[in-house]
Amino acid sequence: MPSVDWYYHRPGCTTCGKSQAFLEKKKLDVKEQVNAAKIRFEPKQALELVRQANRVIVAKGKKVVDFDMKRDPPDDETLLKHIIGPSGKLRAPVIRRGSTLLIGFAEDEFAEVLGAK
Repeated sequence: MPSVDWYYHRPGCTTCGKSQAFLEKKKLDVKEQVNAAKIRFEPKQALELVRQANRVIVAKGKKVVDFDMKRDPPDDETLLKHIIGPSGKLRAPVIRRGSTLLIGFAEDEFAEVLGAK
């Protein structure tokens, strides 16, 4: 069964609700869940988190940006522009599977990365 290593979400968030519904529909096992309302990632912590990944896919509205963190890593300013929300903290939802992070929600990218088409 496909699984998710880490899922960072905020209860009541519309986008998080979409990602949660996707995970349930595809029957994806979530190994660790983190409530974004209780544990918040400041910009410095968020950068540390994404810098550990090999690939970071960020969805914002209909726009999706795919960063190759090993071959062509973006500078901190570019990353922060994509991963920090209006609150000044890491955007939610965030899913980690292996060395890939998905930030925001884009069903096609989720399905591809999570092997749940």
